[in-house]
Amino acid sequence: MDIKERSTMTEFWKEHSRQATVEEMMLDSHAQELTLHELPEILSLLPSLSGQRVLELGAGIGRYTSHLLTQASHVTAVDFMESFVEKNRQDNSHHGNASFLQADVTKLDFPKNSFDIIFSNWLLMYLSDEELTSLTERMLGWLCPGGYLFFRESCNYQSGDCKRTFNPTHYRSSAHYSHLMTTTLREESEGPEKQVFGFDIVLNKTVQTYIKMKNNQNQVCWLLEKVGRDTACQEGFRTFQQFLDNQQYTRKGILRYEKMFGAGYVSTGGHSTTKAFGVEVLGLDLSANMVDIAIERAMEEKLPSVHFEVADATKREFPEASFDVVYSRDTILHIDDKLAMFKRFHSWLKPGGQVLITDYCCGEKPWTPQFQEYVKQRGYILYTPPQYGKFLQQAGFSNVRAEDRTAQFMQVIQTELERAGAMEDEFLKEFSEEDYLAIVNGWRDKLKRCKTGDQRWGLFHATRN
Repeated sequence: MDIKERSTMTEFWKEHSRQATVEEMMLDSHAQELTLHELPEILSLLPSLSGQRVLELGAGIGRYTSHLLTQASHVTAVDFMESFVEKNRQDNSHHGNASFLQADVTKLDFPKNSFDIIFSNWLLMYLSDEELTSLTERMLGWLCPGGYLFFRESCNYQSGDCKRTFNPTHYRSSAHYSHLMTTTLREESEGPEKQVFGFDIVLNKTVQTYIKMKNNQNQVCWLLEKVGRDTACQEGFRTFQQFLDNQQYTRKGILRYEKMFGAGYVSTGGHSTTKAFGVEVLGLDLSANMVDIAIERAMEEKLPSVHFEVADATKREFPEASFDVVYSRDTILHIDDKLAMFKRFHSWLKPGGQVLITDYCCGEKPWTPQFQEYVKQRGYILYTPPQYGKFLQQAGFSNVRAEDRTAQFMQVIQTELERAGAMEDEFLKEFSEEDYLAIVNGWRDKLKRCKTGDQRWGLFHATRN
């Protein structure tokens, strides 16, 4: 942001900080009511604050500061506007574990590994892409390895109803933020050793308070984790999510699967193999493309009680005994440590809760070279159906049922091939012949792999006592 733009931003906040009220800070006349519901929702998404060093950027008058201070070992609260900082200091300095700093985040700096958590609410949308990239790199330096960044922004369009004579805000898309934050890297040195760090998405979701109270889907939040980056990442992508969204589950690829399987389905058998399991919606997925389309379908079907979020299930935290059922359809194949994942499922379920999983499996080794190459290219981690069952038992589940359903899988694929032949002309009106052949030949290859015994398909059901 140049000097003129920075001056414009200063004038904007001078206009909206005269009384240092929550209505000014949120730019919304319903700020008090929104805060009542929104604040606990946002706080519930944070990792544990106990004993943590927290940096709060864009702290404002301390709407969140007071809550962060009650759990964290120390909070450094930073804001651009002096009136906001003073109000925050007056209200929260008595806690004794806070520092209050009036500063421009574009010029802010701290020593390496100074914080465990960075929290930001409605700040990044006031920065240019260049400033945001610079700040992201610096935040990677300020955070210790394994530290978290939580931020929330207004996406796509204005949210608050406050009248504005001018508006310097950058209303980016959710995808824009995700891409920028996960592609920014920082190289750090420890003696002769050099390591590259970046952010992985733990969760990315809409703020439900705004949906319920204002029918507004544009309030979006993220929880990111600072992780070491493998420069030789899969297929040249820096993160697994980028691999999924740019290769395995492109938007076009998902839509062409839907065309074959039916709206809302991207797995073999579509509704026919899902209806039998009594499952309607999968709420979490690491692929942003998957979640975007899922939200579109839910809105089309007018399903207000169905929610989706981009999340890494291996890192996403839920309180113990949160759910009655955990369901996964052909997704665990991407996860390396399946036992750890099943232990998480076990903790999320209420007593008597059930887990239901279908997944790609494998036959006993040795595999054919063709199957080995297929698994490597897809990044799958496969086990035999009996091995899956043992993982579930080791995770603490009872009444474990592990079934090899490969025969059903093959029958469904054969039916889909016949259906694809019948609807080829219809399919080609929306997609290319290359798209058609990619799906059809993919099914034929699956049948070959199943016939050799390399590829299997399993159904797994278990109960938490």
